[in-house]
Amino acid sequence: MTTIAYKDGVIAYDSRICHGSSITHDDYDKCHEREGVKFVLTGFVCDYSKLIGAWFGEPVTGTVECSALAFDGQSLVYAAYSDKDGLCKTPIWLERPYVLGSGSDHAMTAMDMGATAAEAVEMAKKRDTSTGGNVRSLVLKPAAAE
Repeated sequence: MTTIAYKDGVIAYDSRICHGSSITHDDYDKCHEREGVKFVLTGFVCDYSKLIGAWFGEPVTGTVECSALAFDGQSLVYAAYSDKDGLCKTPIWLERPYVLGSGSDHAMTAMDMGATAAEAVEMAKKRDTSTGGNVRSLVLKPAAAE
């Protein structure tokens, strides 16, 4: 899994990939961009492309066992897919912290205590075995108005 934390215009996330209880990679960039939308993903890496495709209206086959925070230059959205409901896009309030993934409880507690998003993911790494590796940050900058 992973830990994704959002606070004060910054999304922070770890780089660990696990298969079962084994760490398979500790330096994977979970931020993917397509057509100007940035997705920070958690869950099964093999399903990342399915979720991103669903965002752009592509048909989905099989299950999708991942979710993401998606930023389109204006708004931040929690994105997930289910066979029953299709693509779910839930707006995230930019004024409030938000967490996602296996270390989310640890990260939210850290942010409640004053930690930045990146510091919160660092704290989650100490307690959640599925969170680790490098902590990366994505600073959300709204697209310029035309």
